[in-house]
Amino acid sequence: MPKLIFLGTSNAIPNEHRDNTHMLLVGEQHILMVDCGTNPLIRLQKAGLDVNSLTDLVLTHFHPDHVGAAPALLMDSWLLGRRQPLNIYGLDYTLDRLIGMMNFYDWKSWPNFFPVNFHRLPEVESSPVIVDQELKMVASPVHHLLPTIGLRVEFPASGKVLAYSCDTEPCDEVARLAAGADVLIHEATGASLGHSSAAQAGAIARQAGVGQLILIHFPTGDFDPQPLLAQANQTFHGPVSLAEDFMEMLF
Repeated sequence: MPKLIFLGTSNAIPNEHRDNTHMLLVGEQHILMVDCGTNPLIRLQKAGLDVNSLTDLVLTHFHPDHVGAAPALLMDSWLLGRRQPLNIYGLDYTLDRLIGMMNFYDWKSWPNFFPVNFHRLPEVESSPVIVDQELKMVASPVHHLLPTIGLRVEFPASGKVLAYSCDTEPCDEVARLAAGADVLIHEATGASLGHSSAAQAGAIARQAGVGQLILIHFPTGDFDPQPLLAQANQTFHGPVSLAEDFMEMLF
């Protein structure tokens, strides 16, 4: 049964208890990471997984807290003897900048580097990312400060559906992406340009008719996230919870 592991749940400023927001989907055919937090090698090890077991990496957008550790992930995989290909998915905007960043490291000169297959996603709603017997993942553009995608994952074996807003202002695209989902993971950074409050996340969850709402990408440090639950319940009357690092969910 596919499993979701939260490798990090913080907004852009992590602390010792919460890493930057990134997640892992573990199945029989795919071990897929969504975004690349502060130190993905250590987080994967703590989750009991070898970095070279990764099959896919989906990058939602080109901000440092979501893509900044990707070069280290690629380098560490190579140094640890990876030979099998790695699939990386993202918008042109994101992949062009990742490739440019890797070119600054002169990665083409690294000997015996493993194949990296870049899959460019169009900036249109419900664009297929991965579709096979284990999962159907699609991406839709959302409203952030630069080109960004949210994700919807359908699991054919169980019939369950997971949606992830990524970093975004409240928008109909997320509501359509999450329509009827069992779980919506929605950011709760706070109402500001390119972001959403917990109450706004709740309103999107209600509009989408989801089964439960999980808040993620909220402030850390001295910030107490517990009041976010009540704020979300002002607009969404289903179950609401806070994502925690290394929390797991079965699908």
